Amino acid sequence: MTLLHTLFHDPAPRSVRLSVAMAEGLSLPDGPICVLRPRAGEQFDPLPMDRLQMVQGFAPDHAALQAAGHSVSVTPAPAPNALICLPRAKAEGLGLIAQAVAGGAQCVMVDGQKTDGVESVLKAVRQRVEVSGVVSKAHGKLFWFTPGIERFAEWQLAPQPVSDPDYGAFQTMPGLFSAGEIDPASRLLAEYLPDTLPAIMADLGAGWGYLAAACLARKGIEALHLIEAEAAALELARTNVPDPRAQFHWTDATQPLSLPPVGGVVMNPPFHTGRTPQPALGLAFIESAARLLTGRGQVWMVANRHLPYEKTLAERFGQYQVLAETGAFRVWHASGPRSRSAHTPSRQRRERSR
Repeated sequence: MTLLHTLFHDPAPRSVRLSVAMAEGLSLPDGPICVLRPRAGEQFDPLPMDRLQMVQGFAPDHAALQAAGHSVSVTPAPAPNALICLPRAKAEGLGLIAQAVAGGAQCVMVDGQKTDGVESVLKAVRQRVEVSGVVSKAHGKLFWFTPGIERFAEWQLAPQPVSDPDYGAFQTMPGLFSAGEIDPASRLLAEYLPDTLPAIMADLGAGWGYLAAACLARKGIEALHLIEAEAAALELARTNVPDPRAQFHWTDATQPLSLPPVGGVVMNPPFHTGRTPQPALGLAFIESAARLLTGRGQVWMVANRHLPYEKTLAERFGQYQVLAETGAFRVWHASGPRSRSAHTPSRQRRERSR
């Protein structure tokens, strides 16, 4: 597993709830079972693996599910059965239900932890259709229903427009980072970017493209690589950043990237898994930036001010400084990336120092 899906993975015992549901009378029509937003490492017993069609647009989970032998796609195909693995954003979860119904599902299963808001989603479904069964187990719930003639069209996900006086109009989507608004940390970072940037740049964790647009408004850029793990966000970025200098990469920014060295990196790295802070994500982004940059390369980064990034910046860069600080955020600038050997003592040197 890569760092992104390891940290974001919630090992909810879906298979336990599925087993109980099958014992209590859940019966699935013949044909494929479309599983929307499954996570790496999850088990789906007793569902037959050869009928499962995994749909996952988050690159690390997508790759891990493929490696586990599943059939995986980014967009769903019509199927008579659907299992919704609830995300934390309620609007996204309702949108997945609408997507499954629109795809012809005769049996729709919805599974989630209490922290995923499954109770609220169950209540919303019950206002539209009779729920066939509910299993409560392991701090979560699985329920299922037959859509019949009920309509869920109002739950279909739709783009949410936002605008910026400097960089124009953008489209966002429920469930994505900074949906329906421009993230204040990204806006702060954009304010402190220099007027001229290196010719070849990368935006790590580019999301739907706000920082990329801010970079391309500067002078000097000949190519900008947008690195994003979430396929839906990257697809919006293609629309939001139509500049021919932009190049789009659906991949995990915490892993080694198949790119030539770049002169500059901009990033607003994630640091939460749900509500739990995970500074390791930001540290991994810093490591990736250091690996990707040329010897004179520079990085501009924004982060919550309490996050412990300074030690890693000091280890991986010859120079670093705080460009701006508010009550919530810090904007960092670092340059001169060091190789790991430049700051990590060898085993022999450590043994001699004992």
